[in-house]
Formats: sequence, C-alpha cells, structure tokens
Amino acid sequence: MEDFDNYFKTNKETWNKKVAIHAESNMYELEAFKAGKSSLMQYELEALGNVNGKSLLHLQCHFGQDTLSWARMGAECFGVDLSDEGIKLAKQLNDKLQLDAKFVCCNVLDTSKHISKRFDIVYTSYGVIGWLPDLKPWAKMITERLKVGGTFYMVEFHPILWMFDYVDSKPKLKYHYSQDEVIYEEYQGTYANPSSKIVSKEYGWNHGLSEVVNALIEAGLEIDYLNEHDESPYDVFPDLVKTEAGMYKMKNQLFPMIFELKATKR
Repeated sequence: MEDFDNYFKTNKETWNKKVAIHAESNMYELEAFKAGKSSLMQYELEALGNVNGKSLLHLQCHFGQDTLSWARMGAECFGVDLSDEGIKLAKQLNDKLQLDAKFVCCNVLDTSKHISKRFDIVYTSYGVIGWLPDLKPWAKMITERLKVGGTFYMVEFHPILWMFDYVDSKPKLKYHYSQDEVIYEEYQGTYANPSSKIVSKEYGWNHGLSEVVNALIEAGLEIDYLNEHDESPYDVFPDLVKTEAGMYKMKNQLFPMIFELKATKR
C-alpha cells in the first residue's frame, strides 16, 4: 500500500524550504510585484478576461502572487496551498499591498473541508497536477467549489515534458506519458534558482491529457476547449530559446510545451 501521507509530507517540507529561495529569485520578481507588476501570463489573462467583481479560488497558489494579481484586478480571491511557509508569505503580501484576499493552508484535495463558499472561477496553473496521485478527487472538489455556470480554467505544462528526466544534464526519456507509479526525484536547487543549496525531495505523478479531461467530465463539468501551445511563459526547462513575444520555445521543437483547458459547471 502506498504511503501517500509520507509523499505529501515530504513535498510539503520541500516546498516550505523553496518559499524563501523563490521569494528572492529573479524568476518571481517579488520587488517588481510589490511595486505593481502582475505575475499573470498571457494565456490566463486572455482566457479569463475581466474578473472584476467575480469570486475566484486559486488552487496550489504557492505564495500567492497570482491570487493577489487577480485581486488587484478586482476579483474576490481565495488561495489554497500545501505549504504553510507559502501561505504565511501570501498573507504578509496581502497585508502589505492592502488587498483583501484570503489564504488557506491545506492539501488541495482537502479544499472542500476548509472552504464551503462556491466561486465564479476556479483557477490553477503551471506545475500543479503533477503533485496529485489521482485527478478524480481533484476534479470532484473543483465541481463542489464552483457555482452553477462557473468557470474552471487551468494552464499547465504539457504531459509530454514530464516524460523526461532533467536531473542529469541532458533530458532523458524515462517516464510513461500517463504513469500510475509514483516518481521520486532528489536534486540540488530549484527551478527558480538551480544553484541554490537546497536539496529538493519530491514525489510526483504523470497525468496524460485524457486523464485530465475525463476526470473533469466525470465530475460533471462541460469542457469548453482544450488548447496546446508550443511556447511557455517560463524558462524552466533546459536550452529554451526566447521568442520575439518574450516566451520560450525549444530548439527544433517536436511537441507542445503548454496546454490550457476551460470548463463550465452546468
């Protein structure tokens, strides 16, 4: 029997250590964020448009920059994350920026135990579903937290990217596209600061697109669209090339880097 409690505990400890490092990294641009720069990227901004006056639940929010960026745009926001250090910093930023977002520390799968409110929008982005062993309870929770007519939107790294092992220099094809078995990785540094002394210990799972789509349909959502894109807004994979639009692509790219999905609760 798999020890999911230990997997989540290990991941929480790693993410707690990452928070301070990420807050100081160039990638998260925290000082620019405090001065008014949005952390939101082109895909999610175009997908969700005007959020003023809408309620929004942000799943796996790290230390809350996206949550607070939506709040700056007039949304009534709640953010959820596994890391207590992340939630602690999110609350500090919320107070400093004089916003009114709320933050809850819990496993994302337990969100409905901590939040009973229903939302116009549930949002999650970039490097989130790989931390979850099973997407069915995740999708069920999303449906529970949406109002009728509400929108679920996710933008995420394409599952093909997670078939590779990036720990030793050149990426090596190693994992199944949709792998049931847990994947354990231990490496120095983080994606936001590879030279950091932190040792990241992480348990993760690969989920193919059909698993994502079918979990959401089974939970009662109607899929509005599924898009795949070659360009990533983040330079977090080896040897990416910056495009004229300020995004990142692979040299000789043969598969997408990003997918986005929008769904409605009918």
